[in-house]
Amino acid sequence: MRTIRLGGGLGFYGDSWKPARATLERGDVQYLCSDHLSELTLAILAKDQARDPAAGFTKDLVPMLRELLPLGPGVKFIHNAGGLNPLAAREALIKAGITAKIAVVTGDNVLDHPDLQPWPGFPPLPGTRLFANAYLGALPVVRALETGAQIVITGRVADAALFLAPLIHEFGWTALDLLAQGVVVGHLLECSAQATGGNFGGDWAAIPDLAHVGYPIAEVSEDGTAVITKAPGTGGRVSFDTLREQLLYEVHDPFNYQTPDVTVDLSTVRLEDLGDDRVRVRGATGKPAPARLKVVAGYPDGWAATCSVGYAWPNAMAKARMAAQILRTQLAEARIPALEILEEYPGFNSLHGPLAPPMDVDLNEAYLRLSIRTAERADAEKFTRLAPALGLAGPPFIGGYGGLQPARELLGFWAGSVPRLEGVVHAAG
Repeated sequence: MRTIRLGGGLGFYGDSWKPARATLERGDVQYLCSDHLSELTLAILAKDQARDPAAGFTKDLVPMLRELLPLGPGVKFIHNAGGLNPLAAREALIKAGITAKIAVVTGDNVLDHPDLQPWPGFPPLPGTRLFANAYLGALPVVRALETGAQIVITGRVADAALFLAPLIHEFGWTALDLLAQGVVVGHLLECSAQATGGNFGGDWAAIPDLAHVGYPIAEVSEDGTAVITKAPGTGGRVSFDTLREQLLYEVHDPFNYQTPDVTVDLSTVRLEDLGDDRVRVRGATGKPAPARLKVVAGYPDGWAATCSVGYAWPNAMAKARMAAQILRTQLAEARIPALEILEEYPGFNSLHGPLAPPMDVDLNEAYLRLSIRTAERADAEKFTRLAPALGLAGPPFIGGYGGLQPARELLGFWAGSVPRLEGVVHAAG
């Protein structure tokens, strides 16, 4: 039975592509698929494009492909690194001297679509918006591969669809259970080292050689059965435990995991640990895809400013809390209209929040981080002029002064849906 080997590349914008070298050199893959986008990434790219209309794609794409393409002359590369401007990403690759055939998928931009409906719990999308992109499925990527492209660059395509597309292209899959199995494979590979022992919530200390971790590889048969592994000689671990953790990552309803291509019932999936960093995956069940596609949008949401300051023992926490009281009092007296104030103590409650223990503790050192959100930039900047005085007019033994971050513009996120879209393919050339 014919098999195809897919390699997982980057799991986010800024991720390392060094492990992908080992995948290309020793993993015997036919495809390398990278997920560069998150909701946060789109916000970063929107700010880039506001400064330069020719920007809006991830800046790691060009240097990454410059390095990786020579290592896999017969490998096809699929990346959603096009972000908000996939056509500009292709132009950047061409200007960099990359001569491979490049196809582009667009059509996810729904900024002006008349039928944007909010996700449950979200208000209507504000009138002033910076971007709105639908999560396209695998089919436009399949059409791009059919043009003979070695590189396919997309905008906002669903993460797992990047991996499902070559399976549809190679095997001609249309059955719902096969599409579901392809989505499961893509879901296991989309987050780079998270399937090979990185960010592992189990016995993480026993994962070998994370400094040289390998990225996951899927050997997929025409009947949908897959074996997840990694390149020989790389660090990390592929096991029942590392994969089951990734399988449920970002899944709200395992019985109805909705994607643009198929709704997946993950309860029927079976993982069989074969040993030696090999796990067999099979059994996914598919149901029809949802009638509408998910949309993520961003809109201006005010300005923020942050003060960070540390205090030394004795009574370090009490000092940090007094500094917060001083700043809050001065904010009120200066009549700075803060929409939100966030008071947190890194190392104590900035991650655990209300689950942290009572604050009547005497630590060796304590840090205060106080942030405000305002409607106007000028109001955020006023806050930055209050905090420096704590150096001489606050509690004693100040140290580790993190200073002030300049007022920065904030973007709010909105989730909704739009009627299904086909996507637009710009043929390889």
